[in-house]
Amino acid sequence: MPVIETKNLVRRFGGTTVLRGIDLRVEEGEIFGLIGPSGAGKSTLLRTLTGYLKPTEGEVRVFGRPPEKFGTEERRRLGVMPQKFVLYENLSVKQNLNFVARLYDLSFFERRRKVREALEFVELWEHRRKAAGNISGGMQRRLQLAAAIVHSPRLLFVDEPTASLDPILRRRFWDEFVQLREQGRTLFVTTQYVDEAARCDRVGFLANGTLAALGTPDELRRQAFGGEVLELTLGGEPGQVSWSLSFLKDIGHVVEVREDEEAAEGPVSHARLIVDDADVAMPQVFSALNGADVRSVDILKPSFDEVFFRLVRGNS
Repeated sequence: MPVIETKNLVRRFGGTTVLRGIDLRVEEGEIFGLIGPSGAGKSTLLRTLTGYLKPTEGEVRVFGRPPEKFGTEERRRLGVMPQKFVLYENLSVKQNLNFVARLYDLSFFERRRKVREALEFVELWEHRRKAAGNISGGMQRRLQLAAAIVHSPRLLFVDEPTASLDPILRRRFWDEFVQLREQGRTLFVTTQYVDEAARCDRVGFLANGTLAALGTPDELRRQAFGGEVLELTLGGEPGQVSWSLSFLKDIGHVVEVREDEEAAEGPVSHARLIVDDADVAMPQVFSALNGADVRSVDILKPSFDEVFFRLVRGNS
């Protein structure tokens, strides 16, 4: 049974449709990343999965049950880190976490242990006596993560945790998410930073309320480009290069050959090959280019900005 499953999920607000026919599965022990620009419907989907909103149409199951029907014990299996800071600024870091732990009815000794573990995990133990309103924005985000995991939930929902953070803090958050996954947790993370898709086990690209694409990072690259991408660098005059490249079009594993004229540097030219299997195609490419001035052939992993653009454009 998947941890999260939706079938033809639709969510409307009045006459505005925000989510359109979302079909989604999230398996146990994976980081699922929901990527999309502001206004795409990420937060609405997250609130529906956590039971704060009911679907207008379709089905939502979390641990096999509609989340809006969860009781107290079932909700203890969930952790939620909202985008905005919702803790008490006048309380200390430790007092905030103690307050949250008491909401989950943890015993005194269990609460004391788990509060310390959570604060040490997010590297805030030495700041435990500081007022939450006097720590930096990045520390407040980490405090909210500690509050979301203090009761050891099986499933963690995280809403745009790295928005407006510098690259170092963004990387720290993702390192922490990987550690949580290695502890057996399942994470559902929303973000508007497309490059963070590479840190996820599986990714959904959300655009205009629909899932434009769904899969592992490598599956999405193949889907966006029609296969794997080889970057080829050749020496020689443009006419010679074009003549050499013409031999590649007859190779069975080569889907497309595209010469990059804008990237040409004097007597050096570049081309991109789309192949269905890079490991199989590369020896055949070298054989077909026998005698040509081959400077390099590299397997290229396109940026997720480019992947996202191609997939969203193809579904617009």
